[in-house]
Amino acid sequence: MSRRAVDAIFQALFNLSDLRALMRETAPDHAMDDEQRQRAATYIEKTKRQIAIVEEELIR
Repeated sequence: MSRRAVDAIFQALFNLSDLRALMRETAPDHAMDDEQRQRAATYIEKTKRQIAIVEEELIR
């Protein structure tokens, strides 16, 4: 596995940790305001990009 893939895995996990922190912030009903929804969308998009890197590195 390449260094790039390993870095992407760690970055994806950091992004998911940020999303988890947001879930804790909005517990117990997880109702989000606009700013929180935007943060969630950002964390998810960043995670998708990192997973794409992992896929790219592992498939080639």
